[in-house]
Amino acid sequence: MVFAVRLLLALVGGVTGYELAIRYLPKANLGSVEYGSAVTGAVIAGIIVGVVVGHFLGKAVTRLGRALDRGTSLVTASGLIFTTIGLLGGLVIAALGGLAIKDMPVVGPYLLPLLYAVSGYLFAYLGYKRHTDLARVLGFKGLLQQPGAKQFIRPKLLDTSAIIDGRIAAAVAGGFIEGDLVIPGFVLEELQSIADSAEPGKRARGRRGLDTVRSLQDSSGRLTIIERDFPSVSEVDIKLIKLAKEMKACILTTDYNLDKMSHIQGVEVLNMNELAHSLKATVLPGESLQVRVIREGKEEDQGVAYLDDGTMVVIEGGRRRVGDDVEVEVTSVLQNPSGKMVFARLVS
Repeated sequence: MVFAVRLLLALVGGVTGYELAIRYLPKANLGSVEYGSAVTGAVIAGIIVGVVVGHFLGKAVTRLGRALDRGTSLVTASGLIFTTIGLLGGLVIAALGGLAIKDMPVVGPYLLPLLYAVSGYLFAYLGYKRHTDLARVLGFKGLLQQPGAKQFIRPKLLDTSAIIDGRIAAAVAGGFIEGDLVIPGFVLEELQSIADSAEPGKRARGRRGLDTVRSLQDSSGRLTIIERDFPSVSEVDIKLIKLAKEMKACILTTDYNLDKMSHIQGVEVLNMNELAHSLKATVLPGESLQVRVIREGKEEDQGVAYLDDGTMVVIEGGRRRVGDDVEVEVTSVLQNPSGKMVFARLVS
């Protein structure tokens, strides 16, 4: 969109520069060479002005389009129809009233545009506010349903931690996450700074995050990168919460502090860690498991193993079987907010 607007205004600017040059330069009595150079300069200047103006105007048009898309996603068919009817009715009334106003001395030309604006806005507003009653009175109850009879699905704002974590790509590919995925520009900048870090560990995490973004772009087709920013705010987490409120979105993260802060601010959060925890397999006392004893436990004669989901298994009598694949029987399961631990004994 930005490129298209920039190209259009560059053409308009070039043509405008040419028209102004051939209209006013002949009065300067220039020679043929100077005249040609002046016309060329005017065209180039017009193109440059068009490109600069088009850059900012294109961004504004893009933001306006996204805002209109978000705003109309919750509007029923009756709302759109009666708002349009109200707007047209207001403009017709303004045109009739303008017949008496346009010939008024001095103030007439200034009052006419104001009359159109006020009348159009007023009747469009009334049409939207009363569209439900009007649809019922006129028997258009079918227009009161949401477009496509679909429930509004909040867009998902991705923070840096969720992108670096990488599990979001698999969750989206598996269809577990609905709605549009949105990455703000300031989150992408933070991710880029991590990828450019001199510390090898941080650099690897940042590059993994960039790979996740590329994977989401290629596979989901639902990822959007927006340039909305809050220059007065320095904290990325605060910016993310403000943007979520503005977009009526929920935040997708693995950051515990951002999770809690968002809940305090009334913003919905999807925590990938909580999702992974809820998807862990249930283990019951008396169940048999096949595990590999990885190391010795803290207590005498204990061994330690891990399930596929990372759950620790403490094995009574497992110290002497370190490095072996063994069959164990679950004796108890300890569950707390920080995780789950399974206690078992060797099956003789």
